[in-house]
Amino acid sequence: MSAQRGANPARRLFATILACEAIMTALAFPVAVSVMKVDGATAGAVCGGLAVACLLVAGLLRHSWAVAVGTVLQVLIIATGFMVPAMFFLGVVFGALWATAIWMGRKAASVQAR
Repeated sequence: MSAQRGANPARRLFATILACEAIMTALAFPVAVSVMKVDGATAGAVCGGLAVACLLVAGLLRHSWAVAVGTVLQVLIIATGFMVPAMFFLGVVFGALWATAIWMGRKAASVQAR
């Protein structure tokens, strides 16, 4: 299977990061409710919404705007630390992975262009 010309070579890495974030964010829901005593509806809307958004964006990475939306998701996932403090750390870790994927994608694209 050959790569399409002009396709983002880091698309699979972006999708993997977003899929793992979806799992992590969904797992933050029971922690928010049972440990942090956050209202179930609020935690479900935030954690569930972000998990679904991560999966949707992972599927839409063929569009150029999806990486920007994924970057916004990184900020929102870090913000879930206000519900579950451990999410501050996990969000920063995944944000660093996202930034590294962007850097690697640009580097790979420049090599591919040669």
